[in-house]
This record gives sequence, C-alpha cells and structure tokens, in this order.
Amino acid sequence: MVTLTKIMERVQLNPIDEVAEASAADEQRKASDDKQVADSHTLEWLLLPCSSSVSCSAWQHTPSPTKGKFIAAKPLNITHSHIVSCQSPACAAAHSSMHPHDLCAIARCPLDRIETSDCSSATCPPFYYAYADRSFVAQLHRHTLSISSLSLKNFTFACAHTALAEPTGVAGFGRGLLSLPAQLSTLSPNLGNTFSYCLISHSFQRVPTPSPLILGHYDDFNHRGEFVYTPMIPNPKHPYFYCVGLAGISVGETNIPAPEMLRRVDRRGNGGVVVDSGTTFTMLPASLYGSVAGELERRVGRVAKRASEVEEKTGLGQCYFLEGLVEVPKVTLHFVGNGSYSSVVLPRRNYFYEFLYGGDGVERKVGCMMLMNGGDDADLSGGPGAVLGNYQQQGFEVVYDLENQRVGFAKRQCASLWDSLNRHKIES
Repeated sequence: MVTLTKIMERVQLNPIDEVAEASAADEQRKASDDKQVADSHTLEWLLLPCSSSVSCSAWQHTPSPTKGKFIAAKPLNITHSHIVSCQSPACAAAHSSMHPHDLCAIARCPLDRIETSDCSSATCPPFYYAYADRSFVAQLHRHTLSISSLSLKNFTFACAHTALAEPTGVAGFGRGLLSLPAQLSTLSPNLGNTFSYCLISHSFQRVPTPSPLILGHYDDFNHRGEFVYTPMIPNPKHPYFYCVGLAGISVGETNIPAPEMLRRVDRRGNGGVVVDSGTTFTMLPASLYGSVAGELERRVGRVAKRASEVEEKTGLGQCYFLEGLVEVPKVTLHFVGNGSYSSVVLPRRNYFYEFLYGGDGVERKVGCMMLMNGGDDADLSGGPGAVLGNYQQQGFEVVYDLENQRVGFAKRQCASLWDSLNRHKIES
C-alpha cells in the first residue's frame, strides 16, 4: 500500500476544491459539452507541464522517518527522458488507437520503413486533449517513476508543451493502457489493481486538509470490511469509464425505480452510470430527476416555502426557506449488486445543502437539493445515462477494485483517514 495526499506535487487526482467555485448552472453547461472532454478517470496517462525550454518536472515522494508522511523530492528533468516511438502501442493509445502506419507517416518516417515496421527512431506525434475547461498539446515521454520506495522504469507520461488555462498536471486513473494504475500493475499487481480516495467535505468552503489517495490494498486495516460493492460494467464505446448500474433511488421510504438504461450498458456503449471524481454534481436523466424532485417536494414542500429567487440566482434545482424544524427525508442510492441491491445511504449534506441567504437584506436559512437534471432521457442515448459526481461522494472512501471489477463505497471520516493510515503504517 502507498498512501498519498497527492499523487505528485501539483498533480491532482481530481479538482475537489473547485466545488467552492462551480455553480449549478456551470455544471449543467459542462454536462452538455462535448463528451470527449476528459476527467481524471477517463485520462489514460499522467500529464505534466513543460516549459518553453522543453523541461518537464515530476516529483517523487519519500516517507519522512519522523512523521511517516510523504515529502516532495527534487524535480526530474525531461532532458533525461526518452521519446516514445510512433509505432509504440502507447502512441496509438494516446491518439485514440490510430494505426501505427498512420502515426509514423505523420512523423515523416520514410515509406519503405513504414512498410517494414522499422520506424522505432521516429517520434510519436504530439496530440491534443481537453481536461475540464483546460486544453493542451502534449508529447509522450518515458522515464523512471519513483513513488515512495518503489521505482518503475520506462514509465510513460504526457508532457504538455502548449496549454490553455495552464493545467498544473493530471494523474490519469482511467482503464486504459497508460493510466497510472495500469502501469503500476506491471511493477506490482497489488499496488496497481486497487486504488481508493476519500474526498473531504468542503461544503463550498476552502479548507487546508487534503483528500487522501490510496494505492493498493490495506486488508489489515480494521475498517476495510465496511464497503458496499457494485460490479463495474464494461463500456465498449467508452472503455476508460468506470460504469456501474443503478437500480433506483429511495427518498425516505419511497423507492423510485431507475430507467432501464441506467441498469446496464448496451452493445453500443449507451446507458449505465459513470462514477466520476471530476464532475461536481450527480447528473440524472430527466425522468428520474423529476421523480426524485417530486417526492422531495411532496415531503418538504408541504412544510417549507419554496425559495424560487434562490433557485434563479444559483441555478440549483429545488430550494426551500427553512424556518423551524423541517424534516428532510433521507436519500438512498440502490446500485445493481450480485443478486440483490447494493444500497448507499447519502449523508444529508451530500444531497441537501443548507446555507444563509440574504438576497432581500435579511438573512434566512435555505436548503437546496444538490442533484441535477442531466437532460431528457432520449438525448442521453449517445453515451452514459447518468454521472455520480464528487459532491455526492464526499465523506465516502470510494474504492476501485480492478482485480474483481467492482466499485465500493464506505462512510469515512476522510479528514482523519490520512493520519490513521500513516499511524497504522508506523505501528506495523
């Protein structure tokens, strides 16, 4: 097991701090953008920024002998790395599986050498990619990667030479050939076949406590058995997504079945739910969203006044003025399990955000539903049917068990999990 607050300095697993900046309207706009825009779970590689002098920095972490935590070591220089060949499988993966002959032609390898697959000295062409509201042109390199006491030779990563919005670095955890877990598994299957994270509850306020990221198993940790698991569903159209099936959502004691499209992924890659650390809010198809919102209105709307002006200004779905004691029903996600449902009860703050609103000069307590309308069901036929965003994942350790092809959820005190794991590491 390797425990990191960040995979690398300035290279983040997911932009959880952006919860403080994102409005619901922005989130809905981003959800309707091109589906090729990536997040950390669809990226296949590790992206690092490079300057105009063609230098790229990577950071390794080594444990402090006194505190058992990880500290940043000196940066590596890209001048010591190796360029990836145009006929390498890694090059094809970065270019959406283009044929090596096409890539080597772009790299200006002579035709006679292309015909004989003798272009090992020709460089893999640069490629374009977009991450959130940022984009870059990058090139693949190989270098030795060090994490803690481990050393992984010929580690492939992307070096961004040109960027818009200046991405500081992205650690790709998708299911592709070049993702960090996939490459780590070649060194240690136990390290690369499982990873998890535990997102701190920010409640739209910036806090200094980092969200821990855990690489590998820690079976001897005493809370490991608390996970609720749901099987991963392969997606032939979007193979890098972590898709699961959603059977329904309960609001209080009322169970609302999910549309059939959310329970499985068809042969064309349509349907299912993507578990995504890079999307802020959970996006549901309009039919399911309407049923959940309607049940919440039936339960809360009869005792609390609707805060329509707050909805207009924030872009949030249903908001209410909370005066006195207002009972908000619990929300439970029922994932598809092995023969039965795998149910995850969301903490109230994960789906009903409460804050003070003073739009009319007088502060009043307001509560808003934090689930979003992802669009008409018919319009979602070109890909995943829903997204489980990071706001709903806060306060859970989310584990990706790649060996057993399943995703697990367990309630945690994420702020103390990092210290608990390091204390356990020292004691053992």
